Amino acid sequence: MTSTAPTIVIVGAGQAGYQTAASLRQEGHEGRIVLVGDEPGLPYQRPPLSKAYLLGKVQAGALRFRQPEWYEQNRIERVEARVTGIDRAARCVTLAGDASSIGYDHLVLALGARNRVPAVPGVPCDGVLGIRTLADADALAGHLSSARRVVVVGAGFIGLEFAAVAAARGLQVDVLELGTRPMARALSEPTSAAFDAAHRQWGVSLHYGQALQEVLARSGRVSGVRTTDGSVIDCDLVVYGIGVLPNAELAAQAGLAVDNGVCVDALLQTSDPAISALGDLVSFPTPWAAQAIRLESVQNAVDQARALAARLAGKPASPYAALPWFWTDQGDLKLQIAGLSHGHDSTAVLGDAAARQFSVLCFQAGRLVAVESCNRPADHMAARKLLARPDPLSAQQAAQPGFDLKAFEAATRPAA
Repeated sequence: MTSTAPTIVIVGAGQAGYQTAASLRQEGHEGRIVLVGDEPGLPYQRPPLSKAYLLGKVQAGALRFRQPEWYEQNRIERVEARVTGIDRAARCVTLAGDASSIGYDHLVLALGARNRVPAVPGVPCDGVLGIRTLADADALAGHLSSARRVVVVGAGFIGLEFAAVAAARGLQVDVLELGTRPMARALSEPTSAAFDAAHRQWGVSLHYGQALQEVLARSGRVSGVRTTDGSVIDCDLVVYGIGVLPNAELAAQAGLAVDNGVCVDALLQTSDPAISALGDLVSFPTPWAAQAIRLESVQNAVDQARALAARLAGKPASPYAALPWFWTDQGDLKLQIAGLSHGHDSTAVLGDAAARQFSVLCFQAGRLVAVESCNRPADHMAARKLLARPDPLSAQQAAQPGFDLKAFEAATRPAA
């Protein structure tokens, strides 16, 4: 008997794409599901690539979301191919190579993002690498085995995660950062300062106000870099982490609205009702920011996938409004962030930053907007619960002597 349920084609087999397929079946969708990805092999987790995978603590097989039989049991068709076009009128996508096509009733774009490559003389060059895919991490692991000195370009999450790994492996590490402090786009000054101190203790040299100006090579392989102040740093490996670009070209070519990613509404629907999009790819409205934003996080990809799958399975639709939260592991530091600190105007520090166990509460106009917790998981969980409330916490309350975030959350928890 042929199913009359809609065929849903998902383009992109990363966290967002995989989770959409899985959640569609969990929500009871009975129609055909086709998951199209342009990487070989089974869909896998990316966060461990810059940390545990490079340290050899996690093997490639353990990165897989699911084993092959799971896709068969859940009737999720996997296609390893690059999509080259979307025909909105015919409702089909075209694949590279044999130019075959796959028809859809509803199309989900989960194309993610790609590394921004430094646009400087000397790039590309052997020994200059980014970290985004399993292939990237494998290539980097090969270089790490023989490298002695590495220059990391960018002091964001990925760059500093790798810097911590390289330092732990005994390499000499220099980090170039155009800004004035680490992870400044996402973190408060107190948390940045704590991570700066930790990296320096691990032997990492941090160069602020410096960008990569040129990659120097000898016999076709990197031998050093020149910075914007004219300094030369000898090295045999360069790893860059200077942000990403959303893979929105396919959507733009199809005439969909694009602005810092594919534009979607609060239901994750594009300007074409038959096409939805999610994850790192999209710019979306959220109650947690004054304007549409694009978030690069596992939490956002998973939560958006679950919300979208429920809508496509016919459940009552509601605006996507999940609280953003993030994490990064660097050395012996686990930083967990709840909320968005952009625009905060005051902070309160709980715990002991010198002991690497602390939380920074970020306030805007006296209202809690984000909490950054380092090696204090109980604070992080309390923060996520508090931020979900209409009146989470005021700066005046946090300033009380002996204030405890977990205890405050428990004491003010609404009655069930």
